[in-house]
Amino acid sequence: MGFLYLLEKIRVPVLNELMLSITTWGEETAFLVIALTLFWCVDKYVGYYTLSVGFIGTIVSQFMKMWFRIPRPWLLDENFTAVEQAIPAASGYSFPSGHTQSAVGTFGSIAYTTRNKYMRIAAIVIAALVAFSRMYLGVHTPLDVGVGILLSVILVFALPIVFKKREKRMPFLLGGMVLLTIGYLCYLCFWLFPADVKTGENYLHALENAYTLLGALIGLVVVYIVDEKWLNFSTRGSLAAQLLKVILGLTLVAVVKSGTKEVLNMLLGEAIGRSARYFLIVIVAGIVWPLTFRWFERIGKKEL
Repeated sequence: MGFLYLLEKIRVPVLNELMLSITTWGEETAFLVIALTLFWCVDKYVGYYTLSVGFIGTIVSQFMKMWFRIPRPWLLDENFTAVEQAIPAASGYSFPSGHTQSAVGTFGSIAYTTRNKYMRIAAIVIAALVAFSRMYLGVHTPLDVGVGILLSVILVFALPIVFKKREKRMPFLLGGMVLLTIGYLCYLCFWLFPADVKTGENYLHALENAYTLLGALIGLVVVYIVDEKWLNFSTRGSLAAQLLKVILGLTLVAVVKSGTKEVLNMLLGEAIGRSARYFLIVIVAGIVWPLTFRWFERIGKKEL
């Protein structure tokens, strides 16, 4: 808290806005945009690697949040104030930092896999800035951020062992992630939490995340099987084709994400509807959209 008080003293409106912008690189949208771009345009296994680092990190960090149940800094110390605009996105418990875990996992995956030293440096700098922004904004302590960094760094360096023999190990990795998510969901549903915890917003947020992860990971298993057995899409394409592929593909994913929410919630209930929606998002991103990639290969001649 002493370090957070030090940062609180140097806050100015311009720096606040800058840090609010930087911190968005640790959110779900940034993770999806980057992972899908890698999956569609660079190397599908780099995409799987980035998604795996992100998903496993999220499952573990969400479990840790519910196990330790540490309040946010402004709740730990009533004399401390966070940047007001950052509070709405600071949902769930404080420890560890989910934004930091996501940013370090995403940009750490890029830094590990790229051969371009400037891109590697840029990725590391962005991850570090996101981690700092969480403390500057007052929504996480150094301990929250430090453990989020450590968790993702471990995954960034550990998962390549799996991908060295991906043909044999990928099914076990994907299946293991699904089982891990089911285990986390069972923990939320059957663990004897105190009554005030199980009726609170933090618990409901954790439950939402569990159903999100379950739907997305089951979808990822289906995508892997379909692509390996039948689709086998190519990531090749000219610069123009790749740009179109990303822009149109992300637009389609955004439409599916927002357009199916109310219908699925009405038909299946909020929890199962959430799982079904993220399952559908992954199926569209990993199977339906790649069906168009042969057409994109015809656009231009120079490959990216």
